[in-house]
Amino acid sequence: MTDRKLRVFLCHSSQDKPIVRELYQRLNAEGWIDPWLDKEKLLPGQEWELEIEKSVEVADVVVVCLSKGSVEKEGYYQKEIKKVLDVSDKKPEGTIFIIPLRLDDCQPPRRLAKWQYVDYFPSTHTERAFQRVLDSLRLQGSNLDIQISNGLRNRFSPIAPKEYIYGGLSFMFVRSGTFLIGDGEKNKNTGVYEKTKHELLIPYDYCIGRDPITNEQYATYVIEKGQKFYFTKGKNDHPVTGITWKDAIYFVEWLNKRYSAELPYGYIFDLPSTEEWEKAARGLDGRIYPWGDNFDKNKCNTRESSIDETTLIGKYSPDGDSPYGAKDMAGNVWEWTRSSFGDVSNSIRRIMCGGSYGDEPIYARCAFRMEYPIATSADSFGFRLTIIPKEKNLRDEVYFPTL
Repeated sequence: MTDRKLRVFLCHSSQDKPIVRELYQRLNAEGWIDPWLDKEKLLPGQEWELEIEKSVEVADVVVVCLSKGSVEKEGYYQKEIKKVLDVSDKKPEGTIFIIPLRLDDCQPPRRLAKWQYVDYFPSTHTERAFQRVLDSLRLQGSNLDIQISNGLRNRFSPIAPKEYIYGGLSFMFVRSGTFLIGDGEKNKNTGVYEKTKHELLIPYDYCIGRDPITNEQYATYVIEKGQKFYFTKGKNDHPVTGITWKDAIYFVEWLNKRYSAELPYGYIFDLPSTEEWEKAARGLDGRIYPWGDNFDKNKCNTRESSIDETTLIGKYSPDGDSPYGAKDMAGNVWEWTRSSFGDVSNSIRRIMCGGSYGDEPIYARCAFRMEYPIATSADSFGFRLTIIPKEKNLRDEVYFPTL
C-alpha cells in the first residue's frame, strides 16, 4: 500500500474557473486526493505551460471539465485536451484515466466520445455527480494501492451521529451542497444585502459549533495564558460576551495549537464565514428563522422576551434549534464571522450574525448581517466556531451580496 495521494488533474477552460475551483476544494477535502488546479498549484515564476504538461503526464486521473463555451473555444484548452489524449493512449486498456465532466448541456467532443461522461448540473444533481466521480477515483486509487482514508467525509458518514466532540467542544455536522441564501421578498423587513434569494453551493463538508463559546470555555483559555477572567457567578454556561473579533481569532489560534491533532485530516478550527453560518442556522429550505418562517418569542432570547441579558445556552432547545441541531443561532448574542462586506481590503471590519437579547426579531433572522470594526466589543458580542477545510486566506473571505 503506497502512502501517496491520488493525483487528479483538472482540465478546464478559464471561463469555468469558479465552478472548477469549487470542485478542486471538494476533492482536496477528501484527504486522499491531490487535485491539480493551475491557480492553486502554480508558483510565481514557473512556466505555466510546461508545468501543466508535466502535471498531466504524472496524473493518475484527468477530469476533463466541459461546457458549451469551452468545447467551441479555440486555443490552449484544445491543446490541453490533445495532451491528455496523447497520455491516455499510453495507458493500459481499461485504465480509468479520463473522466469527462459536463458542466452544462454541451455536446462532448468526438475525441472524448468513447468515455462515459457525468453531468455536474443542474444544481440538484451536483451532489450525486460528485459521488459518481468519487466512485471512479476510488476505483483507480484502489488499483494503484492508494490508501483511501482520512477526510471529513470519511469520518462523518450519513449513519454516524450528528454531534462530534473536538477540544472538549460540541460540533454539529453540515454536509456539502446547495442551500437557499437570503430572504428575498418573503420578508418585508429584508435589507439590501439579503434582498435576492438564490441557491448557493458550499462545496465541502464542515461542522458548526453546537453552542456559542461559553464563559467557562473562554475562561479556560484566558487562565492558561496566565490572565484573569471574570464573569457573573452562575453564568458558566452562558455565552461569553464583550468579545472583539481579534479576541475570537486569538481563541481560534489557541484551540488549533492545542487540539488540531484531534481533527480530521486537512481541517482546522476557525470562525464561520457568513455563508457557513447561514446554512447552519436555516438549513436548506430558506426559512427565515432556525425553526421556520414565523417569529416565536418562546424559541429565542430577543427583546421580545423582556429578559435584557443572556440566557443559559439551550434554554430554548430543542424548539429553537437549527435544522442541524445548533443552539441559540437566533438571539442571545451576536456572533462574529470571518467575512467582510464586499472588499477584502476592508480588514478592519467584519460581519456578525444572529442578533442578541437586546434586539428586535428582524435582527435575529438567519439572513441578517451586521458589520462592525474588529476592535469593537459589547456586552452582546460573542462567537461560535466551525471546523472547515484548511485552505488559503480563509479569513480574507468576502461576502458578495447579490443586489
